Amino acid sequence: MNFQLFAVQGEGRLERQIKGRLDGLGSFPRLKASGANGDPLAHRAYRNDDVGDVPAAFAVVDTWLRDELGIRPLAVGHRVVQGGPDYVRPVMIDDAVMANLERMIAFAPQRQPHNLVPIRTILANYPALPQVACFDTAFHLARPAVSEGTHRPGGESNARWGFHGLSYESIARTLPLVAPEVAKGRVIIARLDNSSSMCALRDGRSVESTSAFYAFGAQTSDEIDPGTAVFLTSGSEIRSGLSDAYADAPEPDASGALLANGIVERLAYRAGLNAGLLAAALEGLDAFVFTGAIGESSATIRACIAERLGWLGAVLDENANAQHARLISRGDGRIPIYVLPSDDELAIARHTLALLLNRPSSQ
Repeated sequence: MNFQLFAVQGEGRLERQIKGRLDGLGSFPRLKASGANGDPLAHRAYRNDDVGDVPAAFAVVDTWLRDELGIRPLAVGHRVVQGGPDYVRPVMIDDAVMANLERMIAFAPQRQPHNLVPIRTILANYPALPQVACFDTAFHLARPAVSEGTHRPGGESNARWGFHGLSYESIARTLPLVAPEVAKGRVIIARLDNSSSMCALRDGRSVESTSAFYAFGAQTSDEIDPGTAVFLTSGSEIRSGLSDAYADAPEPDASGALLANGIVERLAYRAGLNAGLLAAALEGLDAFVFTGAIGESSATIRACIAERLGWLGAVLDENANAQHARLISRGDGRIPIYVLPSDDELAIARHTLALLLNRPSSQ
C-alpha cells in the first residue's frame, strides 16, 4: 500500500510532507517512509501474521500517523482504476458511489478490489472522514467517439477503457510549463512501469491509448497502484522536518539480467508498435515523453525504444539520456524526446482539496 501526506497551507497551497509504502503483504511486510529531504521516518519489518492483508496494512499506517506523529487527516484521496462512464471527474465517496464502484469490478477485476479495500476500511473506522475517489478512466472519457476505446452508454461489453489516467493528467499539466511549444500539439506519452501503457494527447487531452502491458510480469496480489491513499492535513499539524522523498525505483537493468532475458527488447518492440498506432491516431507527432518509474530511471530502456522511433524523426542524445536529462533528443531530430516525472499523488491531492473547498476540479 502506497501513501503520501500533503499539508494544506495558506490559500490552499499543497506541500508534500510524507511519502511511504507498506508492501510485502503475504510474505515479508515492511513499512518505509521518508520526508522531503530524504530523511528516513520509518523502516520497519512486521510478522506476516500481524500484517496479512490490506486492512491490517492500513491499520499500521494509520496508527503510525496518528499515534506516533500526531497527525489527524482532514481527508483522504484514493486512486480508483475504474470509474465507468458516469464519473468524468473525482467525486466524494458515499454509499451510492461505493455501490457503483463495486459494479465496476468486472471491468478491472485485478485492480478495482484492491482500490476499494482501503476505502471500506476508512468508512468502517472513520465514517465522518471525507474520502475522494479519483479515477484513472476519467482522463480518457473525452476521447473522440470514433475511437473504439470510447465508452458509450449501453455498450459496456464492447468498451475498452484507458489506463493510468492520473499519470497522463499529471504530464498534461506539466507540459505547458516545461515545453509550451509542444504542449498544445500531438504528443505520445510512454508510461513505463511494472504495469505500462501509452497515450496520445492533442492539446493536452487524450485522443487514444493502449491497453496495459506487463514487461516484467503481472502484478502480484499484494501490490496496489501507487497513490492508493493520499492524506490531506493542515500545515499546523505537521512537525518540523517531515516531507517528501521516498523512492524505490532503481535502474531496472542494472544487473544486465533483463537484457539477457530479452525483456528489454520485447518492451521496446511493444512500445514501438504502440507509437506507430498512436502517431496514426494523431496524424503526426510533435513530441514524445517518457514517464513512470522505468521510463524515468532506465537510460537503457529509453535508448532501445528511441531507436524504434527513428522513422518518426526521433534522434537520441546519448549523453543527455545517460544523465537522465529532461530533454534527451538531439537538435537535428524532428521531434523532441522528454523525460518527465508524473506526480499522480499530487493530482489526487489537488482533486481532493478542490472537492473539500467546493471548487471546480479540472480533469
